Amino acid sequence: MRLTPARALAACAVLALGCAAPEPIFYPNETFRANGESRADRDAEECGKLAEEYDAGPGRGGEVAGTTAEDAAAGGAAGAAGGAVFGNAGAGAAAGAAAGAAHGLVHGIFRSRRDPDPTYRRFVEHCLEEKGYEVVGWR
Repeated sequence: MRLTPARALAACAVLALGCAAPEPIFYPNETFRANGESRADRDAEECGKLAEEYDAGPGRGGEVAGTTAEDAAAGGAAGAAGGAVFGNAGAGAAAGAAAGAAHGLVHGIFRSRRDPDPTYRRFVEHCLEEKGYEVVGWR
């Protein structure tokens, strides 16, 4: 089987989507030191599941789809312009749209991995605060 750009993009998307959900970074306060990192991680996982139960899950599929569509449109326009200059606007538009969509999809996936949905983030942080932890960021 030959590796085409579409197959390479699909492989990248599958790999990126297989990554774990964003995780909080804890400040080493008394609670964190008393419980240890593994307990803090279990508590964070529990808070994440609770957030999902109450529809505050980490999903940003709509946002990723939106940026992919925007980038495909921008890439298509740029490709058409470039193709018109070089004599084949149709092929340029198709290539530009594919490149723009690939950029939007991959960028959106990796951005959603780093930056959790604000509602999800606040829900998990509040849950952890109730347990005595302090969250200083996300990874």
